[in-house]
Amino acid sequence: MRLDDYDPGDDIRDLGRGSGGGFGGGGGGGLGGLLIGFLPMLLGRKMGCGTILLIGAAAFFLLGPGANMLSSGGGTADPAVDSRSGANVACDTASERFACNVFGSTHTVWEGLITGYRKPTLNFYEQSTRNSGCGAASSAMGPFYCPADQGVYLDTSFFRELEQKFGAAGDAAQAYVIAHEVGHHIQTISGISDQVRRAQQRASQAEGNALQVRMELQADCYAGVWAARARNSAGQPVMEEGDMEEAMRAANAIGDDTLMRSAGQRPVPESFTHGTSEQRMSWLRRGLQSGDPRQCDAFGAAG
Repeated sequence: MRLDDYDPGDDIRDLGRGSGGGFGGGGGGGLGGLLIGFLPMLLGRKMGCGTILLIGAAAFFLLGPGANMLSSGGGTADPAVDSRSGANVACDTASERFACNVFGSTHTVWEGLITGYRKPTLNFYEQSTRNSGCGAASSAMGPFYCPADQGVYLDTSFFRELEQKFGAAGDAAQAYVIAHEVGHHIQTISGISDQVRRAQQRASQAEGNALQVRMELQADCYAGVWAARARNSAGQPVMEEGDMEEAMRAANAIGDDTLMRSAGQRPVPESFTHGTSEQRMSWLRRGLQSGDPRQCDAFGAAG
């Protein structure tokens, strides 16, 4: 990939190594305790629905100056955790530097598409963190987005798991993961996430899961929009030959049906929370081919 170096500031934090252990409760008002995780709750990942509620969406998002910017209430961070930010402490390993460069590229793309765009924060941690606005979380759930503090949380060891456990190798596969989480940020600042939370409160379990799937598919599409539009300072596309295929392989590897079969389970569509492999590839492809976020209406489209 042809990425520029990103100069990290207060939008990137290093939360350090957590103490391990399980999950705590979510935070306060707004979307407080809702973590939006990258992976479904499968493969023996010890996560209860009471701790992590992965949310979906049921509203059409129209980009432009009239977009409703949402400010969510937050949880309470652990004051004992020493979070550090800026160029001197963040992005100091090769994997972190790559993540920072992708993160910076998403800023450039979305700032050009959304008037008044507010970028999220990128938070590196190891093993676990209690310093999220959504409460405690473990690296076992994979990367996640917290609407309460508008932060993307990443333990870069997940990239090794992505390659070794899911067979999705390559820098473009890693970039897809980060861009997908930033896609959830777009859903938050547009007000979609809050609308969906209210809709899910009135929905059955199956209906709530279906809404959740639509949220994930839209985030996949937004990741594709970023990949299609991203350019470096020389005006070159950041995606090189073969990168699109890497991203598509990653989307294929993490479909609900594929993960269930890999875990020796029979796929049950009503239980899906992220979409099938075919759906995830289809919506990522839609964003890649169109480069238009208005084509990412996963709520009004079939499939």
